[in-house]
Amino acid sequence: MTLIEAPEPLAAPVIDTHTHLNLHDRYLHGDAAPDPDELLALAAQVGVTKVVQIGCDVEYARASVEMARSRPDVVVGVSVHPNDAARIHQAEGAAALDAAIDEIAILARDPVVRAVGETGLDYFRTGEELHAAQQHAFRRHIDLARELDKTLVIHDRDSHEDVLAVLEAHGAPERVVFHCFSGDAAMAEHCAERGWYMSFAGPVTYKANDELRAALAVVPDELLLVETDAPYLTPVPHRGKPNASYLMPHTVRFMAEQRGVSEAELARTLYDNAQRAFGPW
Repeated sequence: MTLIEAPEPLAAPVIDTHTHLNLHDRYLHGDAAPDPDELLALAAQVGVTKVVQIGCDVEYARASVEMARSRPDVVVGVSVHPNDAARIHQAEGAAALDAAIDEIAILARDPVVRAVGETGLDYFRTGEELHAAQQHAFRRHIDLARELDKTLVIHDRDSHEDVLAVLEAHGAPERVVFHCFSGDAAMAEHCAERGWYMSFAGPVTYKANDELRAALAVVPDELLLVETDAPYLTPVPHRGKPNASYLMPHTVRFMAEQRGVSEAELARTLYDNAQRAFGPW
């Protein structure tokens, strides 16, 4: 069922480049919890015709691969999330963390998997004593993306300098996407110089995020993406409620207004960029 009133359909199709279809059970309960097919159908009705489904621990990555095998509008990214990497290392040790990443490496070879990630660093929830474990996991994911020629999807929270340092010192793969970009204009220019994609989500619509909107303004057209990170980061006017791909038109329209282009023009740019970033499907 539709939990929030759906926006008007977009003037042209777009792709949600980062969503978690199988995490909605943590927010929605009983008969109200939509299944993935319901969410995909709602999204298609408003012009969000394809999604990149992210499975960011071994269990959800395996389920994501299974989901995508029978759904041609879905491709997948797989990883051990930075916070899970820290948790596994702390609870079970370095060998257990490497074993989990080995499982991701097996899953990443499936043809439905277009990306390795989300991976990176998250210092918001992880203390300094576990930063090294996150950085180790990040480097292993970078190696995997390079080995398999998959797109690397970056999670970066309160860790801009170290994410860039690790990525550049270790050697970035050919295609890099900064998911839910959270840097300022200077960081956006730094990423643009290296040809890295930047994906914007609901937070760009939040009143306090002037620096994020300044970053949006300087991203080159050819490196711009959009996402939901659903069920998180719901855009205005529904902030605080569970997010889903069918709400992404709010973000797309806001971005078009901020960049001074038509909704249709931006939608075409975003669609084409997603097909280049993750490969056509």
